[in-house]
Amino acid sequence: MKKKKRSCAGRLLLIIFIVLAGFIGFNLFYPDVSVLKKENPKKTAFMKYREKEWEQAGKKYRINQKWVPLSAISPFLIKAVLIGEDDKFWQHEGFDYEAMQKAIEKDIKEKKFKLGGSTISQQLTKNLYLSPSKNPVRKLREAIITYRMERAVSKKRILELYLNVAEWGDRGIFGIEAASRQYYGKSASMLNPEEAARLASVLPNPRKFDPLGSSKYVVSRSRLIYNIMVKRGVVVPEYEAINEDEASDAANTPTDAANTPIEETRPSSQ
Repeated sequence: MKKKKRSCAGRLLLIIFIVLAGFIGFNLFYPDVSVLKKENPKKTAFMKYREKEWEQAGKKYRINQKWVPLSAISPFLIKAVLIGEDDKFWQHEGFDYEAMQKAIEKDIKEKKFKLGGSTISQQLTKNLYLSPSKNPVRKLREAIITYRMERAVSKKRILELYLNVAEWGDRGIFGIEAASRQYYGKSASMLNPEEAARLASVLPNPRKFDPLGSSKYVVSRSRLIYNIMVKRGVVVPEYEAINEDEASDAANTPTDAANTPIEETRPSSQ
């Protein structure tokens, strides 16, 4: 009897091992992430997921997306998104282990399984190939494909892909170009620091928050992102720009006028 139980347990372990090995092996070769080096995906898995949602809800929304190269995206927007979504993007190899640890600790505390702390590379993998589900199997697939993508595709290309496929609002807004035109009526290359911070602030939940809205979340998060951009020298505060302009004007002003006391240039009271 004991031998029979051991035999059954051994077979079960063998089956589990074979299934797990097959699962990992499959995801080590499929999908072919190398095509992303030069090809833009026509429609992501996440877009298809949204289309099914709209169909079931009887909504006649359509995907609103326009591809643009990284060079046609405002540097302010790129910096704002990196600060808001993945500040260690250029340093890590697909995973921010410190952020993952904090997310796991939070999950344990809340007795939930969310596993947040996703990098831009992980978010791109999910958007391109997977569902929004947070189950362990999907997260394992995400990890394997992200690992492969980081080794097959350059960082700049990963960032370019992400900015073009990320969901940026309700009713099918995908990618920064569509979002920029929808909210600010201009191309993504023309976004200023404040607009960039606003757009970056809603990425965690783009269907709930509006970049143009006055919700406490959008205001505080966009202000935080903007302040970090200023602190890092990405943005020159307006008052500094004004001082520079005034200094430039003074340099081009005739000496007599430049030395005239302010009081003497004010209009006399009537």
